[in-house]
Amino acid sequence: MQQLTTRGDAVADVPVEPRHVQITMSPYYGKPDFSGLAGGGHGIRKVDAVSVADILRNAFVYPPHSIFEGIKLVTFGFSPHADMRDAPEFHFKFRDAGKHLEPSREGQDWVEIYHRLLCDAVVGSCAQMRAPWLLQSGGKDSTSLAIAVAQARPDTTCITYLGGREENEVASAQLVARSLGLRHEALVCDPGRAYDRYLAIVDRMPLLTADFALLSYVDLATEISARGGDGVIDGLGSDSYFGTPVSRQQRLLSWLARGIRLPRAIAELPLVRNNFELCFILGTLQMGAIERVFPGSRFTDAEVDELFGRDVSRTSRQRLALFEAEIASATSRDEWRDISTSIAGSAGAFAKGLYATSALSMHAAYPFCDRALREWVYHEVPRNWMVDPVTRTNKVLVRHHIARHFGALPYVRRKGSFRFDLCGLARQRFEQVHDHARRAQDVLPGAVAWLERNRGRLGNKYHASKFYLLAIVLPWLGRHADGTRGT
Repeated sequence: MQQLTTRGDAVADVPVEPRHVQITMSPYYGKPDFSGLAGGGHGIRKVDAVSVADILRNAFVYPPHSIFEGIKLVTFGFSPHADMRDAPEFHFKFRDAGKHLEPSREGQDWVEIYHRLLCDAVVGSCAQMRAPWLLQSGGKDSTSLAIAVAQARPDTTCITYLGGREENEVASAQLVARSLGLRHEALVCDPGRAYDRYLAIVDRMPLLTADFALLSYVDLATEISARGGDGVIDGLGSDSYFGTPVSRQQRLLSWLARGIRLPRAIAELPLVRNNFELCFILGTLQMGAIERVFPGSRFTDAEVDELFGRDVSRTSRQRLALFEAEIASATSRDEWRDISTSIAGSAGAFAKGLYATSALSMHAAYPFCDRALREWVYHEVPRNWMVDPVTRTNKVLVRHHIARHFGALPYVRRKGSFRFDLCGLARQRFEQVHDHARRAQDVLPGAVAWLERNRGRLGNKYHASKFYLLAIVLPWLGRHADGTRGT
């Protein structure tokens, strides 16, 4: 953690330490150091209201900012040597121009080299772990990782999270693990239990994000710790350098994102308020194209201003300007999306695991972020082994790695991500979140009114997603914004 001296500006009655803190926070750069922030050791800091608006609008804080004023984050794309207060420049490393153009060379065993490098990455990233557990979703990345883990760390236990009714990948993941000689466990989502586990560690969360898999991650990490595990192996990290082709649905959503404000009454019409698809489209119309790339249903700008009782959303939206030049320089629609996605990946997807494991005093490993592995894939692997130019299938090399061991697997062909029972959370914990909203009225004076107005609509996942964001943010504010440390 880098500390840069600056003047200590006191705001209201909240004492602020006379220093600026800068944390290099990306598994691509190594293990972040939260030692000066975790627990109560950092004292009372002033929460950045614009960062709260970032989370409500996009589920993460725009880097290089953090939830606290005076604490900046160096995420991937920024230079660790730059001062994040002084107009830092963002550059996406894995541009298409740097990828290897030649078709596959005859006689080159790409799968074997990939397997060896992935095994090395597992060994290096898990070196401090006594009892590692692999988050095995059943998809491409976790299945490929399980193959390497079986060779490099056969003492690993695999765990699969059953979070929704849409898919049930437990049987497939269990087959993979047991075929490789790895122990396998499963955890069924109980939204109330997951939320209780979040509240149990919220005062130890060093910073804040509201990724839509945060509660799933906290639930899993707490379970792993209770069963004797001391580290989590996470399959995030390879999308940025392999590339993710834009689907037809994503193109359509980008086209629909017009950044217009609509009257609240439209979303409350009888035929609309309980229809997820219609609400999602209305929400998309009110987003910009770049922010529509970020996952999930979130509060509109008008709703955010209503929650704050003042205009805050405009300042949050202006933070995107830091990235616009780099995004605009994309040479293809796929590259445009990869650059946009990387913003949320650093500050949301990675952050959820880093913050949760820090709060639980656990290790977190991201083998796909290993320098040797990622540089080899990006610079050496031919493009047709990354994304098939005809079928637009991504991660061709990873699919070949899996096929060499298992043939075709259904959840490798089509797999979602960790899901969470958003509507179940609203059913089980509405009163609790409502109470947190009453306590946080000095920050979000409109939260109570929003909850009461939408209580009957929380069976719709669109509205339940917004409830989820409040459920994450409100208790965190209660524990950190005013320095309280109770339940």
